[in-house]
Amino acid sequence: MKKLLLISMMGTVMSFSAVADDLPEMQYQSEQLGLISVEEAKSIALEAKPGIVDDIDLENRSFAGGWDYEVEVIGKDGKEWDIYINAETGEVRKVSRDWDWF
Repeated sequence: MKKLLLISMMGTVMSFSAVADDLPEMQYQSEQLGLISVEEAKSIALEAKPGIVDDIDLENRSFAGGWDYEVEVIGKDGKEWDIYINAETGEVRKVSRDWDWF
């Protein structure tokens, strides 16, 4: 059981490093587009679903116009959640369980 927990924690740490690689570019894009900051998006996501931010992406809503942050959070229950935040207003657009079928 301890090995499984350690492997799980290592996966989370590696995910943070992947997020950190894209973070400066994402922050630059959000500033240039007049969007809420990455840190604001993380805070809003954690208010909607407490836990640990595993990943964050800035996505163009080409079908409806505008921008969303997609924030993946590992909840206190150990389950992964996707929180979609309007990057212009900070409104939480959707909270859904990220189902892992494998």
